[in-house]
Amino acid sequence: MKYRIIHTTAYQYSEPASLSQNELFLTPRSTASQQVEETRLSFVPEPQYMHCRTDYFGNIAHVFMVQQPHNELAMTATSVVSTSLPGQHRASATLPWETVVQRLVCHRQADERDAYQFVFPSPMITISPGILTYARVSFPPGMPALCGAVDLMRRIFTEFSYDKSASTVDTSVEHVLASRKGVCQDFSHLAISCLRSLGLAARYVSGYLETIPPPGKPKMVGSDASHAWVSLFIPDLGWIDLDPTNNIFSGEAHITLAWGRDYSDVAPVKGVVMGGGMHTLSVEVDVARL
Repeated sequence: MKYRIIHTTAYQYSEPASLSQNELFLTPRSTASQQVEETRLSFVPEPQYMHCRTDYFGNIAHVFMVQQPHNELAMTATSVVSTSLPGQHRASATLPWETVVQRLVCHRQADERDAYQFVFPSPMITISPGILTYARVSFPPGMPALCGAVDLMRRIFTEFSYDKSASTVDTSVEHVLASRKGVCQDFSHLAISCLRSLGLAARYVSGYLETIPPPGKPKMVGSDASHAWVSLFIPDLGWIDLDPTNNIFSGEAHITLAWGRDYSDVAPVKGVVMGGGMHTLSVEVDVARL
């Protein structure tokens, strides 16, 4: 499948800002099931400083600075990617989750050693007794690792409500577990916390998901949004992506931007501004099938 993604983030300031510095993770990654054919960034106003780097996790980051007075700041990323269906795996044939944990602890293989860093708590993903108790329901002794992850994903999907007003970017996994409400970031953080509480390796994936309008209704330009899901490492198979918000494995409609330990590693836009008074923020994302 081929997609064009246009992601615009815009700030309006009540008084001139003297300086803005931002870091962007808005360039899609090339993976085994995703090829990036085109990507570009545009800004209003034009930045006086721009730097592109590859971060520790292999994501492409852009850092830019506007060093002149400005009343608005708009950043637009336009990309064209081709996606294919990721490899399919029979969940019941995967290793027992205890075996996966043991292989991660020993990490004799290079990919196991790389995955082992995703076993531990991270800035936005803590591990608590309540999280472990919730996770253990899906992972009884001997449960194949992917079967347990699929059941965990199903439980989050059925037991939690999607509610944009229930959380912020800083909401803790303990709060999400208690409130049973949240958005894709919250459900991904919760699933990762559960998996890590057992000693499994899980990472946070940011990206987009094509949305399909109801039958007979046109697709509204700009109505899509950033999305997030979970990737679980299983020795001999690699990383397998699961989307707890929709209770599905990631497929051709999932477009990967970046991955890390949690949202704080791969926030699409983050930065600082000097001056500017009060500000309003608007975000528009359009994922169009070509």
